[in-house]
Amino acid sequence: MTEQGHHSLAVGSATIAFRRTEGTSPGVLFCGGFKSDMTGSKATALEGWAREQGRAFVRFDYQGHGASSGRFADGTIGQWAEDARQVFDHCTSGPQVIVGSSMGAWIMLLVALSRPERVAGLVGIAPAPDFTEDLIWSTLGNDQRLELLDSGRLRLPSEYDEPTEITLQLIDEGRRHLLLRGKVPLSCPVRLIHGMSDIDVPWVTSLRLSERLASSDVRVVLVKDGDHRLSRDQDIALICRTVADLTAASPH
Repeated sequence: MTEQGHHSLAVGSATIAFRRTEGTSPGVLFCGGFKSDMTGSKATALEGWAREQGRAFVRFDYQGHGASSGRFADGTIGQWAEDARQVFDHCTSGPQVIVGSSMGAWIMLLVALSRPERVAGLVGIAPAPDFTEDLIWSTLGNDQRLELLDSGRLRLPSEYDEPTEITLQLIDEGRRHLLLRGKVPLSCPVRLIHGMSDIDVPWVTSLRLSERLASSDVRVVLVKDGDHRLSRDQDIALICRTVADLTAASPH
C-alpha cells in the first residue's frame, strides 16, 4: 500500500486502488503515467484543488502500479485502459474532465473514445500516445530488438528509477491502440500542455495529436523551460488553471 485511506475496486480477480473526493459535476478523473502512481504531485495537487472547489475528483492506480494488485511487467496499454474505464464507469458519475499525464494521456484518449457521451473535456500533460511504438520500439537498436523478440523482455535504463523491464507483449499489444496514424474522432474540448525541455516525450507529439483530433476546440500550451514531469509549482498552477477553465466552461 502506497497511501492510507484508498478504496479498492474489484475487477475480476484484480483490485484497483482509488481515492474519490465527492463534489459537483463535471468531475475530474486523473490518469497517471507509466510506472507512476496516484500519490504523485500532480494527482495530489489536483485533488487539493478539487477539494477547495467542491469539485468531484478521482485518482487511481493501474494494475501493477502503486496500491493496485498485479505485476507491472504483466501490464499492457489495453489492460491499463480497461482499468481506467472500470474506474470511470464505477467510481465516477455524470460528465467528466479527464486529465492524463504522459502515458495517462494515451489512456485518457482511449477512455474518451469509448465513453464520448460522458466526457466534458480532456487535459493532456506531456501526452505520450503511441509511445510504445514511437519512443520505445522505433528507438531500439537491432541487437535490442533481437533480444526482445528472442527472450520476450528487455531492460532499459531509466533516468528516474531502476531499469524498466519492457516486454514484447507491451509492444505488440500497444500496436492495437495506436492513435496518431489516423484521425482521433473526439469532438470535446482538449487542452495539451507540454514542456519544450522534455527529453522523454518530444513536444511535437502534442502538435501531432492536436492535428489528429477531430475537435476544433484544441489548444496546445508549450512551456519553454518545462521538463517531462511538469511538477514545479508554476507547472502545477498552470495545470490547475487549465482544468478549472474546462470544468467552468462545461455546460453540464
